[in-house]
Amino acid sequence: MAIVYILYSDNLDRYYIGSCLDLEQRIQQHILNNKGFTARAQDWKIFFKIINLEYQQAQRIEKHIKNMKSKTYLVNLKKYDEITQELIQKYK
Repeated sequence: MAIVYILYSDNLDRYYIGSCLDLEQRIQQHILNNKGFTARAQDWKIFFKIINLEYQQAQRIEKHIKNMKSKTYLVNLKKYDEITQELIQKYK
Protein backbone atom coordinates (compact mmCIF):
# COMPACT_ATOMS: atom_id res chain seq x y z
CA MET A 1 0.00 0.00 0.00
CA ALA A 2 1.16 3.53 -0.76
CA ILE A 3 1.40 6.66 1.35
CA VAL A 4 1.14 10.38 0.64
CA TYR A 5 3.27 12.33 3.08
CA ILE A 6 4.05 15.93 3.89
CA LEU A 7 7.32 16.88 5.56
CA TYR A 8 7.91 20.19 7.29
CA SER A 9 11.15 22.03 8.07
CA ASP A 10 11.15 24.62 10.87
CA ASN A 11 14.43 26.08 9.62
CA LEU A 12 13.07 26.72 6.13
CA ASP A 13 9.41 27.12 7.11
CA ARG A 14 8.70 24.99 4.03
CA TYR A 15 6.79 21.84 3.22
CA TYR A 16 7.71 18.89 1.02
CA ILE A 17 4.96 16.73 -0.48
CA GLY A 18 5.61 13.22 -1.73
CA SER A 19 4.26 9.71 -2.14
CA CYS A 20 5.89 6.32 -1.79
CA LEU A 21 5.40 2.66 -0.99
CA ASP A 22 7.76 2.54 2.02
CA LEU A 23 7.76 5.70 4.15
CA GLU A 24 10.62 4.66 6.46
CA GLN A 25 12.89 3.96 3.50
CA ARG A 26 11.86 7.19 1.76
CA ILE A 27 12.56 9.27 4.87
CA GLN A 28 16.04 7.74 5.05
CA GLN A 29 16.60 8.69 1.42
CA HIS A 30 15.64 12.28 2.22
CA ILE A 31 18.02 12.34 5.20
CA LEU A 32 20.95 10.84 3.29
CA ASN A 33 20.34 12.82 0.10
CA ASN A 34 22.87 15.62 -0.37
CA LYS A 35 21.15 17.21 -3.33
CA GLY A 36 17.62 18.17 -4.25
CA PHE A 37 15.00 20.12 -2.35
CA THR A 38 15.17 18.22 0.96
CA ALA A 39 18.97 18.65 1.12
CA ARG A 40 18.37 22.31 2.03
CA ALA A 41 17.58 21.39 5.65
CA GLN A 42 18.25 18.59 8.11
CA ASP A 43 15.24 19.10 10.37
CA TRP A 44 12.48 17.57 8.21
CA LYS A 45 9.73 15.94 10.22
CA ILE A 46 6.51 14.23 9.19
CA PHE A 47 3.75 16.82 9.24
CA PHE A 48 0.95 14.70 7.80
CA LYS A 49 0.36 11.41 6.00
CA ILE A 50 -2.41 9.51 4.27
CA ILE A 51 -1.92 5.76 4.44
CA ASN A 52 -3.36 2.62 2.83
CA LEU A 53 -3.70 3.99 -0.69
CA GLU A 54 -3.25 2.33 -4.05
CA TYR A 55 -0.02 3.57 -5.66
CA GLN A 56 -1.66 5.47 -8.54
CA GLN A 57 -4.22 6.91 -6.13
CA ALA A 58 -1.36 8.20 -3.94
CA GLN A 59 0.33 9.80 -6.95
CA ARG A 60 -2.90 11.55 -7.97
CA ILE A 61 -3.51 12.84 -4.43
CA GLU A 62 0.11 14.05 -4.23
CA LYS A 63 -0.33 15.94 -7.50
CA HIS A 64 -3.62 17.45 -6.30
CA ILE A 65 -2.03 18.69 -3.07
CA LYS A 66 0.97 20.15 -4.92
CA ASN A 67 -1.33 21.91 -7.40
CA MET A 68 -3.13 23.66 -4.54
CA LYS A 69 0.10 25.61 -3.78
CA SER A 70 -1.21 26.68 -0.40
CA LYS A 71 0.20 26.37 3.11
CA THR A 72 -3.30 27.01 4.42
CA TYR A 73 -4.56 24.01 2.47
CA LEU A 74 -1.83 21.82 4.01
CA VAL A 75 -2.74 22.95 7.52
CA ASN A 76 -6.43 22.40 6.84
CA LEU A 77 -5.70 18.97 5.41
CA LYS A 78 -4.20 18.01 8.75
CA LYS A 79 -6.89 19.78 10.75
CA TYR A 80 -10.02 18.55 8.95
CA ASP A 81 -10.26 14.82 8.30
CA GLU A 82 -13.16 15.30 5.90
CA ILE A 83 -10.81 16.94 3.36
CA THR A 84 -8.63 13.84 3.43
CA GLN A 85 -11.62 11.55 3.06
CA GLU A 86 -12.89 13.55 0.08
CA LEU A 87 -9.49 13.25 -1.62
CA ILE A 88 -9.40 9.50 -1.04
CA GLN A 89 -12.86 9.11 -2.56
CA LYS A 90 -12.21 11.50 -5.44
CA TYR A 91 -9.06 9.71 -6.58
CA LYS A 92 -10.18 6.14 -5.92
